[in-house]
Amino acid sequence: MDAIERIRSLREDNDKSQTEIAALIHVGQKTYSDYETRKTRIPVESLIILAKYYNIDMNYICGITNEKKSFPKR
Repeated sequence: MDAIERIRSLREDNDKSQTEIAALIHVGQKTYSDYETRKTRIPVESLIILAKYYNIDMNYICGITNEKKSFPKR
């Protein structure tokens, strides 16, 4: 699973709409939809916001690992 599949899966698993997640990362719903349909690349900054929001390690979000670890604390 790659990053796009992961962000969609996480959104759906948490019963969130595209509109809710778009607001979280400060973009419109259409832009967020474009991320999930691969029409536009999602910025790294947005992936970080999503990782923090879902409390999931960036390695999982990016598809590097299938192991769900918490987002690291500073």
